[in-house]
Amino acid sequence: MSNARATHLTRRGILAAGGALGLGAVLAACGDEDSGSEGSDAKASAGASGPWSFKDDRGTTVKLDKVPANIVAFTGVAAALHDYGISVKGVFGPTKTTDGKADVQAGDMDISKVTILGNAWDQFNVEKYAALAPDVLISTMFDDAGTLWYVPEASKDKIAKLAPSVGISVYDRQITEPLERLWALAESLGGDMKAAAVTDAKKKFETAAARLRAAAKAKPDIKVLAGSASQDLFYVSGTNLSIDLEYFKALGVNFVEPSEKAKSVGGGWFESLSWENVDKYKADVIMMDDRSSTIQPADITEATWKKLPAVKAGQVIARSPEPILSYDKCTPLLENLAEALENAKKVS
Repeated sequence: MSNARATHLTRRGILAAGGALGLGAVLAACGDEDSGSEGSDAKASAGASGPWSFKDDRGTTVKLDKVPANIVAFTGVAAALHDYGISVKGVFGPTKTTDGKADVQAGDMDISKVTILGNAWDQFNVEKYAALAPDVLISTMFDDAGTLWYVPEASKDKIAKLAPSVGISVYDRQITEPLERLWALAESLGGDMKAAAVTDAKKKFETAAARLRAAAKAKPDIKVLAGSASQDLFYVSGTNLSIDLEYFKALGVNFVEPSEKAKSVGGGWFESLSWENVDKYKADVIMMDDRSSTIQPADITEATWKKLPAVKAGQVIARSPEPILSYDKCTPLLENLAEALENAKKVS
């Protein structure tokens, strides 16, 4: 685990519980894009040689003479574009696990066919990036200041000079909004959004959302806690700011909510608890962070964890705080939580 810091918080804190902390100048990056241009959010070119433009969630409109061919993206964004038939040349962010397998955030991408510019926090090989002759860099944003996720502070200016960037916000909104934005971006890049696999995935997402709403309505007393584990601390996420939890809450899921004061140390995303105090909140179902930067439930050895009623009842499921923003990948998140609620017993 790296000791890299974003302001006063450790990398573990940044990646824990709420998904991310976009604080201050962390990962800030801005290219030489024209800003504030008028027009639609996304315009697909008439052909391979036609012009391309896309207005991102910073209000910046990127304009190119043709549809980008050499795309570099944060791993999770690249995985979403892959589901829409768009390939990227390079990725940055968690892509390969220590045993060489694809990271959970890589989705269905064949990671052997992309150039990995950085696999962890603060890793980004600028020389390799330049060699790809990038047309555009795409990442998510976990704050309202326009900072690009996993673009290192130390090299952001060099990176920005090599290609324009597109930022998709995943901050303080429901997951349906960034899903729509990735859809629009993929369409602008030439994705076939009328393909049966694509339209079917969207319908399945809508069906899963209805199922979760019904499950939540049928089990209003079931309390759900969103957690994340590290060696020294257990993090409890609040529902505000996180795109998945905000949406689940809107569908009626009854979440454990740390106080604003308790979350203040975590930038408003989460409360940090010692393992001795992991039982502070009563919960019937626990959703645990599935990212490779966290400790997974099967590997938690703390006795206080094993004594939790939800753990003893086997009512622990995975959560993806940084969802791959395609309908195909987000549907299981809804289905898994719906199933957990449908089968949950009141144990708290």
